[in-house]
Amino acid sequence: MTLLEIHEPGETPLPHAGEGSPAVGIDLGTTNSVVAIAREGKPAALHDETGKAMVPSVVGYPSSGGVLVGDEARLLMPQEPRNVVASIKRLMGRGAADLHTVAGVLPYEIEPGSGETDMVKLRIAGKARSPVEISAEILKALRKRAEAALDKPVERAVITVPAYFDDAARTATRDAARVAGLEVLRLVNEPTAAALAYGLDKGSEGLYAVYDLGGGTFDFSLLRLEKGVFQVLATGGDTALGGDDFDRAIAERMLAERNKDGLGDQIDEAAVKSALALARHMKEQLSDRDQTSGRLELVGVPSFHALTRAEFDAMIADYVKRTLDIARHVLGDADMAPSEIQGVVLVGGSTRVPLVRAEVAKMIGKAPLTDIDPDEVVALGAALQAEALTGGGDTLLLDVTPLSLGLETMGGIVEKVVPRNTPIPVQLAQDFTTYQDGQTAMAIHVVQGEREMVADCRSLARFELLGIPPMTAGAARIRVSFAVDADGLLTVSAEERTTGVQQRIEVKPSYGLSHDDMADMLYDSLENAEADMTARLLTEAKVEGRRNLLALDAALAKDGALLDAAERAELDQGRARLEAAMAGEDRDEINAAADALETLSKPFAERRMDRGIREALAGKSVNELESRVGE
Repeated sequence: MTLLEIHEPGETPLPHAGEGSPAVGIDLGTTNSVVAIAREGKPAALHDETGKAMVPSVVGYPSSGGVLVGDEARLLMPQEPRNVVASIKRLMGRGAADLHTVAGVLPYEIEPGSGETDMVKLRIAGKARSPVEISAEILKALRKRAEAALDKPVERAVITVPAYFDDAARTATRDAARVAGLEVLRLVNEPTAAALAYGLDKGSEGLYAVYDLGGGTFDFSLLRLEKGVFQVLATGGDTALGGDDFDRAIAERMLAERNKDGLGDQIDEAAVKSALALARHMKEQLSDRDQTSGRLELVGVPSFHALTRAEFDAMIADYVKRTLDIARHVLGDADMAPSEIQGVVLVGGSTRVPLVRAEVAKMIGKAPLTDIDPDEVVALGAALQAEALTGGGDTLLLDVTPLSLGLETMGGIVEKVVPRNTPIPVQLAQDFTTYQDGQTAMAIHVVQGEREMVADCRSLARFELLGIPPMTAGAARIRVSFAVDADGLLTVSAEERTTGVQQRIEVKPSYGLSHDDMADMLYDSLENAEADMTARLLTEAKVEGRRNLLALDAALAKDGALLDAAERAELDQGRARLEAAMAGEDRDEINAAADALETLSKPFAERRMDRGIREALAGKSVNELESRVGE
């Protein structure tokens, strides 16, 4: 059985770093990134020489050579748009199908053939580059800033990720840190880090919500803060929803206006990036103004575009509504009413949009908490956790699994082993058994999701447990253990209890999966709950009926001579009735036929048992039996 090693804050072993090496907190954001350090429980973002804490998550590969990150890369975009990448976080652990488009054109040139079975790669400056490689450049820049500010090497970090990042995206984030020369002490969910920063800063306790709307992801989490323990009660989100969608809405409007004016643009990658850059600037201006305007120049032809806040609000209303729908589902999961929430912490630059703040306040019934910079709060929380893990601290983070984890059982049914919103780290186990006589192997299929049938969930991994000793169906005891570590990464092990035969697998990322699948799982489970349960119960009835038929056939083959012709005919008729019922879709009819067959076969089972006992006692004296009982 796999044991999960858990260390309390301050006790984590640090085999790869020198004594006294500082550990930083990093918010690797979609639009901007921040690095912070905490000393004696007081976190602070690290600034550059101009006093800026945020590093734009933009990487440029100029034709002259080298790599630019942040503002320098952003300045390169108008001159060499094809050599600049922004919002790369959206592609971490993803395939080509996950790219979003603007005006029907991909904002990146995809390396041919990439993203089919592995992570997508982009062709930048004539070279194929993965999201891991590009993200590593951002992390290198943050590490360099930290080393300059602290005047010592920085080799360790706590890095934040969206709560809804799956194994593929989390593993990609770890890989990017490794490329950047950083040891990841822990991956912390962004909402949890924000609550940590806010709670310790204000000494707050009670029930809080975290509304985290970044450039490319949205998370809503409900947390209880009490005596230094931050427990996530429920979480929900969408890893393909954020401020980038607001930018695209504005960009698409501007491109449509140019087309209407007959400018005849060729909407290619460069045009898309230029439109997005102007759209982002206009969006930011509308946070403080009622109207704005901008100049968009494509292929040497300029155009001028005006936008009012009311028009912008109408353009993004559906996106904001999607975030509120997710928030309501999370509240429902935790069986909480909005009135029970003491405060809503806003995280992410997109929460500066006035419509977002107004709609959140309307839903919760109170003004959101905004006195900590929403762009820095996640990094501050990560820095506090880094200090706790390396220097000791009295704060404990209890995150949760965003979606249920389970196994496929006979009939394609999902047996959930780790329910969604289970606090992590966690190890849970469940016993299973064999379906057929003499079965010597078991296929283990690990799935994730809330639906009742495997076909409606997401496949994570498959492996086989071999070497099971041949036994009667149901006699073997296979214990399957799920271990989810503090980073949300999963290990599954299976062991046959009588022999000790076991197999173990670390769930490896499966790239190329759609972001939308992750968020849609919860919606699908709610919309199809009744139909799913009906399908599950029907399948269970058929599986149990088939098991009964197999057991009866095995018994008849071995001991059919115990029955006379009339009894055998009656059993055959009962068997036929059950098979006919199983061919239909009436669960009650299947169960009734199975019960009837069990009643018919009971005298046969009793005779088999009697004969078995007689055979076991044959040739044994009373003294021998008494001595065995004494043992």
